Amino acid sequence: MRPRLPLTVRPATLDDAEALAELWQHAVDEGGEAGAGHATLWHRPDPAEATEALAFQLDHPHRGVWVALHEDDVVGAVAATVMTVTPVTTTRALVVTDLVVDPSRRRHGIAWQMLLAVAEHGEAQECALYLAIIPGAAREPARYLAKLGFSPVASVRAITSQTLRARVAARATTSPTGRMLAVRRSMRRREGRSG
Repeated sequence: MRPRLPLTVRPATLDDAEALAELWQHAVDEGGEAGAGHATLWHRPDPAEATEALAFQLDHPHRGVWVALHEDDVVGAVAATVMTVTPVTTTRALVVTDLVVDPSRRRHGIAWQMLLAVAEHGEAQECALYLAIIPGAAREPARYLAKLGFSPVASVRAITSQTLRARVAARATTSPTGRMLAVRRSMRRREGRSG
């Protein structure tokens, strides 16, 4: 590991939105195993969309977003959500949904320092567990988290809303007529969006 950079880790503000969009773009552009999974879900937001999305995150009472700064440049970000492990238990978990470091600044202890801020937040929220979601094919992040002691416990899968609706609607109806109507409605919605 290279020498640690002097960092400040603080909660994100709306002023960070454009820098965060740039950070995510760098991670996707880097490609590799981690970028491949995110690239299919990613589109680069304009500054207004990035600000709106970050405002949504910051307004959510159980959601936190932190940025790592080196000489006033955003070099990393982490986002996490407090939730219960199941809908019927009170055991709290902090779920790290995003952990991004500028590819040119990796191996300087940035992720370690951001995860320390997350751990402190989790302790303040009385979280008993910490979970992390990473791209499925991302070997290096998986090794990094394993080194910290994270074990694989779940699989996260993604589907677009259009595809889910079409597939579920076709199977959810029991009559052949109902199924045909659901398929036609789904087709009309797709045509209306692409037209």
